[in-house]
Amino acid sequence: MVDSKVVEEQKKWIVEGMEVSLINFKGSCIEVVPPKIFIYDIVETEPSLKGNTSGAHTKPAVLSSGAVVTVPGFVEQGTPIKVDTEKGTYIERA
Repeated sequence: MVDSKVVEEQKKWIVEGMEVSLINFKGSCIEVVPPKIFIYDIVETEPSLKGNTSGAHTKPAVLSSGAVVTVPGFVEQGTPIKVDTEKGTYIERA
């Protein structure tokens, strides 16, 4: 068991079945570290605009973990994407 205060900062990146690293100090878990790069599904975002194929237009997207990241305008709901969990940024479509 890990204290909820330890998980609080990283819980937006954690999904069921994900392997995370636990950092222990003197027998107690002091930090939970999700993988640096992880693939999430987009569960909610604005529809793509016709002809919007460049990365210049961006929009927010809610991930399967509940976190929100900014994605290029051409990325659609249901698309799996790679995310850098340390920076909280979109990398590419998976």
